[in-house]
Amino acid sequence: MTAKTAGGIWVVAEQVAGRINTVSYELLSKACALKKQLKSPEPVVAVVLGKAVEEIEQLGRFGAEEIITVFAPALEIYQNDTYALVLQDLITARDPSLVLMGATAIGQDLAPVLGARLKTGVAAHCVDVRINEDNYLVAVVPAFGGKVLGDILCPNTRPQMATLKPGVLGKPTTVSEPSFIITNYDPSCSLQKDQGRIKALEVVRQEQTGMPLEEAEVIVIGGWGIGSQENWTLLEELASLLGGAVGCTRPVVDEQWVKSEQQMIGTSGKSVRPKVYLGFALSGATHHVCGMKDSGLVISVNKDAAAPIFAVSDLRIVGDAKTFLTALIKRIKGK
Repeated sequence: MTAKTAGGIWVVAEQVAGRINTVSYELLSKACALKKQLKSPEPVVAVVLGKAVEEIEQLGRFGAEEIITVFAPALEIYQNDTYALVLQDLITARDPSLVLMGATAIGQDLAPVLGARLKTGVAAHCVDVRINEDNYLVAVVPAFGGKVLGDILCPNTRPQMATLKPGVLGKPTTVSEPSFIITNYDPSCSLQKDQGRIKALEVVRQEQTGMPLEEAEVIVIGGWGIGSQENWTLLEELASLLGGAVGCTRPVVDEQWVKSEQQMIGTSGKSVRPKVYLGFALSGATHHVCGMKDSGLVISVNKDAAAPIFAVSDLRIVGDAKTFLTALIKRIKGK
């Protein structure tokens, strides 16, 4: 067992409805790598707010040496002011050097509020982090549509904070001999200071249909050039036949051909690493390529022979996407 200490590399392990978000395990693996880069190694700590979590010990298996649980009825529904207030008090008491969060809907909302309370900087939407020769956290952030990767440092304030996009760090790895303690933190003193400016009145959950992009080994992606909602259904049919998931680019979201922004791939969407990427009628803008560049086999179909997506494709098919999709679906069905 490890001893409870001040300092540390902290991961705010996001949980919703009692389930840990998989990005938390990715962050813990990265935290373990950062620990090895520090001149004076610090413990890896996972912090979980909300309600009791069944797989709490999983955090230890992915590298957490201490798991701080912050459970209370007032925290069961996420509210940024309340969460930030509790985390502010906990961080002030324990003084971690680094705090990492997932660049999820919750993480993107919570991190800047917490950073403002702590009067420190937050590097957002990072694709990687590392420790430099001066022992500072270097946050790597894409800029100009992903054409440039910039290094962001926060040398004068603590903790150093960053949010990382789900999927960019690769598959998390477990530690061979996990050793961890679980510490229960009582947030009642913090909650008494809560001004209650924001209160959740109702929670409406939308069940996700189909396979999550992050888990799919085959992803079928369509761009604005697919042309219509009717043609979009062909992509969904192909993905279903292949046992994969459907992804999209920003214009498709704007056209409302998809049900959720969670299907978007790119710098402002998700980063994916499928074994097979099938792209139809998308140009290959840099901000999209940034989210799929680590895919395995990349197959692209576009009627424009000069489409930028072909530069990052293994198989290039010049032709009409609808015609190709229709023929491929018939072939798979054996018709």
